[in-house]
Amino acid sequence: MSRRFQLVDVFHEQQFSGNPLAVILDAEGLSTEEMQRIARWLNLSETAFLLPPTARDADYRVRIFTLEREMPFAGHPTLGSCHAWLVAGGMPQSADEIVQECGVGLVRVRRQQGLLSFAAPPLIRSGPVDEPTLRTIETVLQLDRSRFVDVQWVDNGPGWVGVLLASAEEVLALEPLRQFPTRVDIGVVGPYPPGSPVAFELRTFFSDHKGGIVEDPVTGSFNASAAQWLLASGRARVPYVASQGTRLGRSGRVVIDQDGEGTVWVGGKTTTCFAGEYLL
Repeated sequence: MSRRFQLVDVFHEQQFSGNPLAVILDAEGLSTEEMQRIARWLNLSETAFLLPPTARDADYRVRIFTLEREMPFAGHPTLGSCHAWLVAGGMPQSADEIVQECGVGLVRVRRQQGLLSFAAPPLIRSGPVDEPTLRTIETVLQLDRSRFVDVQWVDNGPGWVGVLLASAEEVLALEPLRQFPTRVDIGVVGPYPPGSPVAFELRTFFSDHKGGIVEDPVTGSFNASAAQWLLASGRARVPYVASQGTRLGRSGRVVIDQDGEGTVWVGGKTTTCFAGEYLL
């Protein structure tokens, strides 16, 4: 049977400058093993599979796979999946929001001023980082901890630990290891000078299924948890725009806002670049 698919550019500033996502629509009948095999073959940071919802209030359900594993939540697959679902004719139950069902539960997505934005899910782990993890971060980033302004767990599903450096310049100068024997999920953030077009530069590094360390072009989940951390600590004010992917030749842009109830919203541009059929 054939299944529709889309390749969506998420969090882009210009064409082909964000993070690409493969979205397989009509994914009913695919096993977990088949989904993982497809994700590895496509060789993108994530591939999303859309399914009918099981929760009454959800508009659709998504399963998200990296090259290594299934993720309970990820940011650019959330916006890319919602975009693809809408382009394919999806009709949300509410005129105001689309509700996605995924591994962390229900995630709200809104359409506003030409952007899709998701409500940042609550952190499942926060607070100070243990000594072994600090040593791992020093080793992987090849940076002495005296350069860390702050380090916190900021895990909203993927496992992120956040590292704050003094400047965006220091973030861009990082030359991390490309191989490490144990799993890492490290996000690094640093501020630009006041008055700059963007407020922060972010980079994220995580392990692939072969033990290599990969840099992600644009990471919605870490942008979400970093925003919650930066706002709560008074280091950021909304609205702001974050940059990611610069060292990879991308110009990812993530728009951060916060509503009157304290919910952090993470948004960006989404565009379907290719569409077709999965024929097997």
